[in-house]
Amino acid sequence: MKIIVVGASGTLGSAVVRELGARHDIIRAGRQGADVQVDITDRASIERMYAQIGAFDAVACAAGEVHFGALKEITPEQMGVGLAGKLMGQVNLVLAGQHRIQDGGSFTLISGVLSHDPIVHGSSASMVNGAIDTFVSAAAIELPRGIRINSVSPNVFVESMDKYAPFFRGFKAVPVADAALAYAKSIEGAQTGRTYRVG
Repeated sequence: MKIIVVGASGTLGSAVVRELGARHDIIRAGRQGADVQVDITDRASIERMYAQIGAFDAVACAAGEVHFGALKEITPEQMGVGLAGKLMGQVNLVLAGQHRIQDGGSFTLISGVLSHDPIVHGSSASMVNGAIDTFVSAAAIELPRGIRINSVSPNVFVESMDKYAPFFRGFKAVPVADAALAYAKSIEGAQTGRTYRVG
């Protein structure tokens, strides 16, 4: 398969490339250090990426920003970071890509543990992650031509605990390679409308 990995240079994206790269043709996409440049906060940038790549079989997204901060201080603009980035960025990957992807292709989006296990200062991330998982379950019943869609909802990564440990006390971190396996299950399997919880 020809698979577009968005956010391919990041911790998760790199693991997804390692997992799938031995079996498939990988197109690395991202803001920098990629085969194709894309800014998922810009619908026109997404359209240009798809036009440049041509035919493809799957999109695996491992990108999207959210804001962490105290609810009593957070601004609408800070909430908008996650809405424009992680949420609508991924939604627009699907909206634009559904008309270009091959029959029977698939989209795999990234959400996260905070959709169902929130933390202090994580209200924006929880909102966005929950919206992604719900979008996936709804979009799955409407996508045409056998196109599938799933999301991966991992716990905090072992590889990221040096940065995030103070926010995730009591959480059992998972190796990023475990999340990459969920992408393989989504792309190489047959299920749709699912959220794969990792950890």
